[in-house]
Parts: sequence; C-alpha cells; structure tokens
Amino acid sequence: MKKIKKVKYIKEDKKSNKAKFIADIQKLLQRKNKELPLFDLTIGQWLEKWAKETPDKEAIVYSDRDLRFTYAELDQRVNRLAKGFIEIGVTRGSHVGIWATNVPDWLTIMYACTKIGAICVTVNTNYQQSELEYLCKDSDMQTLCLIDRDRDTDYIEMVYKMLPELRTCQRGALKSEKYPKMRNVVFIGQEKYRGMYNTQELFLLGDHTDDKKLNELRAQTNCHDVVNMQYTSGTTGFPKGVMLTHYNIANNGFLTGEHMKFTASDKLCCCVPLFHCFGIVLATMNVITHGCTQVMVERFDPLIVLASIHKERCTAVYGVPTMFIAELNHPMFKMFNMKSLRTGIMAGSLCPIELMKEVEDKMYMRVTSVYGLTETSPGMTHTRIEQSFIERCTTVGYEFEHTEVKVINPETGEFCTPGEQGELCNKGYNNMKGYYNNPEATAETIDKNGYLHSGDLGIQDEHGNYKITGRIKDMIIRGGENIYPREIEEFLYHMDGIKDVQVAGIPSKKYGEAVGAFIIIQPGSDINESDVKEFCKNKIARFKIPKYILFVKEFPLTGSGKIQKFKLKDIGLQMLKEQGVEVE
Repeated sequence: MKKIKKVKYIKEDKKSNKAKFIADIQKLLQRKNKELPLFDLTIGQWLEKWAKETPDKEAIVYSDRDLRFTYAELDQRVNRLAKGFIEIGVTRGSHVGIWATNVPDWLTIMYACTKIGAICVTVNTNYQQSELEYLCKDSDMQTLCLIDRDRDTDYIEMVYKMLPELRTCQRGALKSEKYPKMRNVVFIGQEKYRGMYNTQELFLLGDHTDDKKLNELRAQTNCHDVVNMQYTSGTTGFPKGVMLTHYNIANNGFLTGEHMKFTASDKLCCCVPLFHCFGIVLATMNVITHGCTQVMVERFDPLIVLASIHKERCTAVYGVPTMFIAELNHPMFKMFNMKSLRTGIMAGSLCPIELMKEVEDKMYMRVTSVYGLTETSPGMTHTRIEQSFIERCTTVGYEFEHTEVKVINPETGEFCTPGEQGELCNKGYNNMKGYYNNPEATAETIDKNGYLHSGDLGIQDEHGNYKITGRIKDMIIRGGENIYPREIEEFLYHMDGIKDVQVAGIPSKKYGEAVGAFIIIQPGSDINESDVKEFCKNKIARFKIPKYILFVKEFPLTGSGKIQKFKLKDIGLQMLKEQGVEVE
C-alpha cells in the first residue's frame, strides 16, 4: 500500500479507540511493506522455466477424458505448433484469433503465439455473424483458429459466409476482398475443411522445421510486447481491441495467485471461458507463474466441475455466482468430496453474501473476489485470503501491489477522501497499452496523469478496502458478461416498426442484471415481443438478446431533454409487476 494518507485519516478519527488505531495502522503498514516483485519474463519464458525446472509436473489436465500434459510435454507441443505457424506465415506482430471453447489446444495456440511474438486475439464463443465479422475486420486478423461449433452455432458455416473465397482456394492462399489481412483459417482438430489447415497438419509442419526461425523470433520477443487482444466496448460504443502485454497479464496473474497464497502444489479447476480475462489471466497466468496445475473444463457443466475437483483433489476453483449456484444445487453434489479446496475467486457480477457463505461452508474454501476491467489486465483490487469474511463479501479488497487506485471526483477531478463516492481509477503496470488503432478512445480512457478511468463509482473505507457503489458508464453486467446498451440499441434501430429504443439493466436474482429493451414503436406498427426476439435470434449473441421487451410511449427526460436512463430500471420493474411477470 502506498497511501500513507489512509493512516492519517485513521489518526484523525476521534471516535476510534486507541487499540483500534494501533491495529489499523499496523495492518496498513504490513500491507505497504509487503512488496512483491514484478517479473520481466515473457509468457513463453515462464513456460520454459517450468519445463526445465519441473518437467514431469502436470501442467494441464482434462480430468473428464484423462488427458494430461506435463510441463515438458506442453512446451514441446507448443514449440511444434509455433514452428507450424511460422511455416504458414505467422510471425512477430501477426494477429491470431482463437474462436473456441476451452478445448485442449486452446492454450497450445496461445502459448505458441507468445513464443513467436504473435498477438492472440480472443473471440467470444457466443458471437454471431455480424459480431464475428466486425472483430475480424477491426483487429486486422491474419489467422483465425476455430472449432466446428458451440451449441447450435455453426462456426464453420459462419466463416464460409464471411470468407466465401475459402470454398475454392487452397490452404494458405486465401485472398479476401473484404478482409485483406486474413491469410489463414485453422481448424482446431483433425477434420479437414476446404481452404483450411487443421492443427494436426501444423504439428506435422512443425516437426519438419528446424528451430532456427523459432529461436530468432523468440529472441526478438520481450515482455513489453502486446501478446493478447481482447474486445470490449470500454465505456461506450462498439467493441474495441484492448492491447495487453506479457508484462501486464503475467504479473497480474502472479499477484492474483500470491493474494491466495498459491504455490506449485496447487491445482486450479478452471471452468470459466478462456476468452475472458477471468480465464486467460486470473486462471492461466496465475498457474503459469506459479508452476502449478490447471485442471480444465471444456464447457461449463456443474457435474464435470464437481467430478474434476473430486478426482484431481483441486485446491482452488473459479466461477461467476451462477456457476457456484449450479454446483451447489446439483442433485449429485453430496457425492463429491470438496475438502481438498482451500480458496478461489467468485467474480464477474455482484456476489450475494448468502451464496459466499454457503460456498465457504459446503465447499470448504475461502472465497476471494477480484475487481477490475479488461483494460486493467484485469485486476485493480483483490480481497486477500487472510481477510475476514465480512471484508471478503462486502468489499472488493484493496489494490494490487505496484498499482495506484484512486477514487476521483468525476466533476472536479480531485481525489476523494475515504467514505466519499467517486470514480475508481487505476495507474500502474496493469494499465493496457491502449485500444487497437483507436488513440482517441485511449485518450478518453487514460487521462493525462496516467489514471485509467473505470466508469465505476465506489468508495474507499477507513481500512483501505474499496466498495463498488454504482456506475457512471452505460453498461449491463449479466452473469459476468459485459453488455453495452448502445450496441444493442444500434442493432434494434434496423428493425422495421421501431421508432426509438433504449436498453437498460433490469435486476435479476440469477444473473445480477438482465437486458431490458424499452421501445417506442412507429405509428401504425403492430410489432410485439416475439417479433423483436425473433429479429435478434442468430444475429447477436444470446446473452445480448433482451430478456424483457417493454413498449413505452416516452422516455424519462431531464429538463434539458436528455434521457434519464437510470430511471428505466424502476419503470421496467413497475411495468413487469403490473403485467404479473416475476423477475427471475
């Protein structure tokens, strides 16, 4: 901790007794003096470190199919794929997309990118046609790696629709008029599709390529290179590519693990998607910087999670609240032994106190929570495992080491005193390098003093912990998914019969928030709720499709005519109540 003024504030608190003064001051000084290091290693170098030091230790395990890779085996597999990538033209600075659930070679692809200086672009598995095309175009993607499908979404057909030239071209010879940077499409698996490589072919190419080119590219790669690009809308508008470096995410993962006292003997059950910071940083980077074991779940299934924890004797598990609810309520829950668990992270949306208590009681783990955003790699604050239950369930903890978190008055720009509400802002090693090809948006998010503005309102209490109290930015968080109303509004404007639309969050017991669309229809139009949902189906991701469609005659306005979006929540709840609809 670097905020000595917190100690000053405690001294000035006339109501506190002397014992409390001393205890709080000692606590703050202990935090301040506990300096943890930041490392200059690339992610590829972290993998090589453990492959050399603990070659026979299990790095990745898929317990449901008994698939296991030691660190030595994983490193060798990564090198083979990296050389295969080089042979098809992937090189330093190339943008390589991964559109897949947590399949075994997801991490192989990511680690291969880290070795050759390529940038791994993560693609949300829920994306539909327009979202995929936007991301591939905006990111200047050179190579797209994908699986065949997820649930009822056919990825292969979507890619052929986006790149019709694939159906007639040879592998590696793609020339797309609409996507001029795209050169390769790689299927993750052994099946063959016209115009696409598959990963088995790339491994074979790598087997017949010497190490010279790989070693040259590896030598050029440094920890301050961009290694990962994740798409988020920031505070408003359409998704932007957040550029994150090795230094950003490896160190954020390392410190996350330190806060939970991770060692090489830990086994982390990872059932959250790898395309999110939750999966790729808080989970994967934690594991790779501590040399422990990552027990993977390909697609969240509470039964597979429980069985994996039981079989592998996992010591930690991550999830959003809905995942923990599904695990606890599974009819076979009592058949599995959870006593090996000791800690984990519950994050992504508001975490109910009663749920956290139930998880601690029945799963034998001390739950922590991380607050941040993609732009901060993602952790800004983290409750530590040694903190009290009340601190861990009512706050988001205090800042990561080597960072400066401030509560700033959004109107005056001045720092707030403890207890005073303002915008949570971050400065430190974990701030993104910027938004890809968007310096204007970067400048809007990171101010001239280097503080990245989160768009979230919060306070700092007298003990140094932060609490989230509200939101400046126009965003909905549904079960850990960030949803930006403007994106859905722009989409719905294209529907015949809609005159105007505003999208806002409606409180949800299950997901924290649900999407509500408030629609003013064109005179003479007779569109209904089913029409709107059908218009959205298979065009935008499922989690973005409005749960509640509410037809209104007008929006609440300020005196100057601006829409008061914050009032839509209460209007929506009242309308649903009048309609006899129970909010889930």
